[in-house]
Amino acid sequence: MSGINVATDVKICGLQSVEVLKSIVHLPIDQIGFVFAPSRRRVTAGQAADMISFLKQSSESGGPIPLTVGVFVNPALDELAEILAVAPLDIVQFHGDETPENCALIKERFQVQLWKVASIQNQEQQGEPGSFSNSQPSSPDRVNNSAVRAVEDRKSEYVHSVINRLIPYKDIVDAVLVDTFDPVYGGGSGRTFAWDCIPEVQRWARSQGLPVIVAGGLNVDNVGGLVDTYRPDGVDVSSGVETQGVKDIAKIAAFVGRVKKNGNSTT
Repeated sequence: MSGINVATDVKICGLQSVEVLKSIVHLPIDQIGFVFAPSRRRVTAGQAADMISFLKQSSESGGPIPLTVGVFVNPALDELAEILAVAPLDIVQFHGDETPENCALIKERFQVQLWKVASIQNQEQQGEPGSFSNSQPSSPDRVNNSAVRAVEDRKSEYVHSVINRLIPYKDIVDAVLVDTFDPVYGGGSGRTFAWDCIPEVQRWARSQGLPVIVAGGLNVDNVGGLVDTYRPDGVDVSSGVETQGVKDIAKIAAFVGRVKKNGNSTT
C-alpha cells in the first residue's frame, strides 16, 4: 500500500447545542454524534434537528458538512421512525443487542448508513469470565513462558468471540466501532479498552471491506499514540473533550488537530 494516503476521521459525539457547533464548525470534523440512548448527554429529536439544520446552513457557505450520527441502544422501530422523521440523520449507530435482521430492515427502510458497536473489556474488567490479563510476572528472571502463552491464548480466544459476534452483520453494516464494554449503556464509559485487541479486529473488518472506528477513553494526550500505532479509520470522542461534563472548545480543537496531524500520512 506504499504511496497511499491514510486519513483518520474524527467524530465528536454527545453534542447538545447549536452554540457549541457554532464554535467548532470550522474544524475538520468528519462526523457529529447525537446521543438518543439513556445518558446525561441525551438529546431530543427536536434538539438534534436544530443542530442538523445549522450544519446544513453552514455547508451552504461552501464548507464541508460533517455526517450526523445518532447513537441508540435497542431502540423500538417506532421510536427510531419518530426520531428520523424529525432529525434526518446520516448514520445510525447501534450499541445494543439489535439483531442482524432488524439492522437490515432499518437500513433499507430509512436509507441510512449503519454502524455496529463491538464492546471490548477494559483493564478493570479483567478476571471476569472471557477476559484476559496483560500482566507479566514481577521478576523478569522468573518469566513463565507457559503462563505468557496462556494469556495470549485467552486474549486471542476473547478477540475471536468479539469477531464472531460481528460476523452476522458483515454484509449489513457500513462500519464497525470498537468501544469499551459498559454493562449498563453498552458504551460511553470514558475508559479505554485493551488496544492490543485492535489489530485482529481490523484484519477481519478490512477483509470484509469495513472501516474500523475506535472509541472509549480517548483524549488529546492518548489519541496521537493510538493513531500512530493502530491507524484506525476513525476515532470517536465525547467525555475526553469535556471539562466538568461540558464540551470544551479548546479540547475539541486540540483533539481534532492531534488526530489530523498524526492520522494523515502516507503508508
